[in-house]
Amino acid sequence: MIFSEKLQLLRKSRGFTQEALAQSLNVSRQAVAKWESGQVYPDITNLIQISNMMNVTVDYLVRDQECSAKPVPAERTDIDEIIDFRLEAAAHTYAAFMNEVDSTRLDSHDYRYEKDGYVYHDTYVGGERFAGEEAIWKKGGAVYAMNYIGRVLSDKFNGHFLKEALKKASHNMPYRGPEYYQSGEFLYKAKVSGDFTWFQGYEEIYWMDEKAYECCFHGGLIR
Repeated sequence: MIFSEKLQLLRKSRGFTQEALAQSLNVSRQAVAKWESGQVYPDITNLIQISNMMNVTVDYLVRDQECSAKPVPAERTDIDEIIDFRLEAAAHTYAAFMNEVDSTRLDSHDYRYEKDGYVYHDTYVGGERFAGEEAIWKKGGAVYAMNYIGRVLSDKFNGHFLKEALKKASHNMPYRGPEYYQSGEFLYKAKVSGDFTWFQGYEEIYWMDEKAYECCFHGGLIR
């Protein structure tokens, strides 16, 4: 395994986007993209920073050969726990037509999911133009929130496809849906800047070449 492949593997295993990693290293996203494509190689200062962030040695990073050494798994943190719960909750509420509860605001649609001391609540108003918020509490204290606003742009929009895409979120991309997801003639795309502690994002759905839906969102950890 060569450096570019190792960097991609390490970055994704730690839940970093290219932009988030670039911000942590104080370089451009384009620089990270070039490292991962094998076009250029980082200097020794960046290599040391990467090795410290990813909990591996510089030697592991630069040896272009297969070896039995593997990156030391990062210890699970409270953030990992919140992300895992957020993914589970999102997959068992709006996206799955499950756990809808009574409105908490006038004419709102609300979903709630609870497990092991965590509570997830998603509430939104509107229809083809909508706005809402999801939040997570741990043992009665708020730990995470995200606001979103979106709109349907075409009669080609398919709500079932949106829900299908939202269920494809992963630990590497836990905000709404994945970076890309396609099914038939529908394509979902999402872009995010920042990381789970503080982020802004934008998602859109295309039917063939026609944009059918868009949504802006932002959020992060709170205390």
